[in-house]
Amino acid sequence: MPRNILLVEPGYPTKFPPLGLMKISTYHKALGDTVKFVKGYNAELAFDFWDRIYISTLFTYHWKVTIDDILSYKHLLHGDISRMFIGGILASLMPDKLWRATGIKPITGVLNRAGILSDENDYIIEDMIPDYKLFNGTTAKYTLLDSYFGYSTRGCIHKCDFCGVPILEPSFVEYKDLKPYIKKIDDRFGVKQHLVLFDNNILASKHFNQIIKDIIDLGFQKGAKLNDRLRHVDFNQGTDARLIKEWHFKLLSQIAISPLRIAFDHVRLEKIYVDKIRLAAKYGIKSLSNYILYNFKDTPDDLWNRLKINIDLNRKYGLKIYSFPMKYIPINAKDRSFIDEPRWNWYFIRSVQRIMNVTKGVVMPGEDFFYRAYGESLEEFMKILYMPEEILMKRGRTPGTEEITWFNKFNKLTANERNELLAILCENRTRDKFKEAVAQTKNTKLKNLLEMYLPKTQENCTAALFP
Repeated sequence: MPRNILLVEPGYPTKFPPLGLMKISTYHKALGDTVKFVKGYNAELAFDFWDRIYISTLFTYHWKVTIDDILSYKHLLHGDISRMFIGGILASLMPDKLWRATGIKPITGVLNRAGILSDENDYIIEDMIPDYKLFNGTTAKYTLLDSYFGYSTRGCIHKCDFCGVPILEPSFVEYKDLKPYIKKIDDRFGVKQHLVLFDNNILASKHFNQIIKDIIDLGFQKGAKLNDRLRHVDFNQGTDARLIKEWHFKLLSQIAISPLRIAFDHVRLEKIYVDKIRLAAKYGIKSLSNYILYNFKDTPDDLWNRLKINIDLNRKYGLKIYSFPMKYIPINAKDRSFIDEPRWNWYFIRSVQRIMNVTKGVVMPGEDFFYRAYGESLEEFMKILYMPEEILMKRGRTPGTEEITWFNKFNKLTANERNELLAILCENRTRDKFKEAVAQTKNTKLKNLLEMYLPKTQENCTAALFP
């Protein structure tokens, strides 16, 4: 008898579709079950009976919304928690904490063995193709649905402090044949435009040559088109500058790679990184991208310098490198509040995030764009980090009156006064506490400057210093 299956992605924001749930959908449809997908909690589903409810999890800092949604759906089962299955990144990184918070013992790791869902059959979820029709008729909005997405390897050979992959995928799988996987997608859902691979360290594979050959055989050679549109290959998790060699670039230049993502996680990697970008340019790979990790054993100076290195490389080699600053959050953190003190502080982190809100998280390749957003020098960038939010967000090509006034007042502060300013900004994060701190400040220069951090009207409170 067909079962009613409910697949749930909690209500956190994400642009990528839940690949695990898409494969579970294929699994249950193969068994003849009826499958429904929902994003977040939907109270109307309480009127239906669900033989099983699967809930995916993503980053640990989505803890609250994830736990809230799990508990809400748990009520629909009337105490029979054997019908609820929880898996994914958070579940694998924090299984015991999730168990204590929900009473549900999660499934951890990759669904790479038969019977993992307690069904007596030979199906392996990991090997199944994703169900591209899962989101039909829903309000969920995801990117990549015109792309093949999957893996040609699994795991990573490194064990970096900031990364959860060694826990999520502890064994490095050197090669997964893409061709039969993609043929099944073609047969069931039609040919897709692009290819997106989520390999965590594809360069570590001894079968890299074969993977590139597979990609070419699948129709993703350089310049390939489908429906008169260029096709793209994206190793979405990035490539490791420490491992990539010239022969890798030679092979990569033969496929429709766009963009090539090369991580630049620390300024100490500058020499290696710059040399690898030079090789990319040598082999005609001009569309590049990288994640710039910050708030992890670095400083604001390091962040600006890495971004500036990319701007200089763009000009030198005629490239388009798009940078994505990515704030480090520990792999077991339940929110985004972590600050790598004393190298960073709350106000500087907040200022970087304000800039990124305006630029939609990306640092564009153009010099003019970069200098307007991050300053024309390291000294200017450091001053920008001190700015009141309203002034920072309104900056233009020509400084406005308020911006000039603030700069004039700020430039008169001594180093000790700037430290005092920063301490007041970081330690008084509510409107009332901040007003009290300003009132108690005896230094006239500092007090006059601090008054510029208060929103002009009550309506502007949410856009200024205070949440």
